Amino acid sequence: MTPATPDFSSDRATSASDVNSETELPLLDGQPWIDLRKYNQSGFDRGRPGWYVLLWWLVQAIAFPLTPHNLHVPRAALLRVFGAKIGKGVVIRPTARFTYPWKVEIGDYSWIGDDVVFYSLDRISIGRHSIISQKTYLCTGNHDIQDPAFALITKSIEIGNGVWVATDCFIGPGVKIGANAVVGARSSVFRNLPAGQVCWGSPCHPHHPREMKNRG
Repeated sequence: MTPATPDFSSDRATSASDVNSETELPLLDGQPWIDLRKYNQSGFDRGRPGWYVLLWWLVQAIAFPLTPHNLHVPRAALLRVFGAKIGKGVVIRPTARFTYPWKVEIGDYSWIGDDVVFYSLDRISIGRHSIISQKTYLCTGNHDIQDPAFALITKSIEIGNGVWVATDCFIGPGVKIGANAVVGARSSVFRNLPAGQVCWGSPCHPHHPREMKNRG
């Protein structure tokens, strides 16, 4: 199941029969506009056969929690065995989760915090010296809310070098975050963010340039 991500580019007209006035309770028993019996993701490519996917999920469920908190090398090695591209000196906490590691790339010396989720239905790329803080959710999947069959949509996520995504953020499908940007805690990112900016909010927007001390 894929978390819904809003599309702010257009608004759908809503009839009075669908939504009552603000002073009244919303309609709950209306006819559903989607038929989940028609949902079909047979065209989705996981990148590996089913048995391989299940093997990875089993290894991740057992091996990651059993590795000591500060021993990042074994976890990085396991991810590489299953096709991830992991740079040198990468920090990966034992509760981080990767749906399909063969669609993940993490650059040198980057940090992946506790309970970070790489929902990698599509490619996720993290640059060098970047921090993805705890409980952040990187989501490459969405659904077509105008399709009665609720079709699956996937788009890659790209995060540049030197970026800090603070705790408990949501990064939506298709997002690109420019180098050295900062994303404030509990932000929801649905659009690209420019390089070198401090950004926050839901939806997330840039607010001011990131100024560094004694930058070499």
